Amino acid sequence: MSSFFRRPGHQNSRWSNHLLLKLANIAGALFVMGANGYSVISPLDIYYTGKETYFTPAPWAFFLWPLIHLLLLGTCIYQFSGRGKELIIDMIGWNLPLLDVLNVMYIYSWGNQEYKYALVFIIFTGSVASKIYQLVKMSTVRNICDELFLHLPFSLYHGWATCLILSTAFEAFGVNALTEPARVWTKTFVFLSLFTLQTVASAYAYATAEGDLPGCIAISWFLWAVFVHQTEEKSPFVHWCALGAAIMSLCWLMRSAIGLELKIRNRNNARFFGSNDHEGSRLLGGHGH
Repeated sequence: MSSFFRRPGHQNSRWSNHLLLKLANIAGALFVMGANGYSVISPLDIYYTGKETYFTPAPWAFFLWPLIHLLLLGTCIYQFSGRGKELIIDMIGWNLPLLDVLNVMYIYSWGNQEYKYALVFIIFTGSVASKIYQLVKMSTVRNICDELFLHLPFSLYHGWATCLILSTAFEAFGVNALTEPARVWTKTFVFLSLFTLQTVASAYAYATAEGDLPGCIAISWFLWAVFVHQTEEKSPFVHWCALGAAIMSLCWLMRSAIGLELKIRNRNNARFFGSNDHEGSRLLGGHGH
């Protein structure tokens, strides 16, 4: 267990190094979790009383936040390991606390229905999340902790932030769906936004040989929430376009799932045949060189 927190002979891996940054990561994660938790239990009931647009998802879409925050708590624990310190402290650095601060500012602005300020903060949040996402994707996955506490949360975060940028833009500049019908310009921007999310999802699916399954899941989750919430009574055009986009998102999701399954299978085959080759050479009196 002690080897998880330090590597013997490596002073730079000691858990107390960069302690200020590590504490900032923990404080930021807890602060964001608290802000999101308050937004759920708040008497303001912001998920049901906010501005209704023609791109508003069902309230259950926002349950993706707790999953992301739970994984990021794991990231905060992983930073005390040697491998975690190398990726989270040395590579990501102060981008993670900055991401937390911007996220809290977005939640505060959005909860107070100051949507133009919220749009600015979610754009900056998405920019920092994108930077971290690129850094994480450039790193090599060495173990399951890399997948669970780095690749998974930041892929979900990146996809979810992309969705929130578009939905917040509708809240900042779109019409109120409760009082105004969906006219040509509203339908056009809804269609373009759905197309944008499809483009991002396809980019996730073909970014690498195995694709980016968590990013595809985040976008598909949002699109199905939009379809469910935008009923045919509100606007048949928006309703059926959202359904088409949600179904299409499943294609990108399946492509990523198949790519990931093939990668795992190939990795297992390589381990199996590699161990057989080593065993065979040992039985024949070879040394495996």
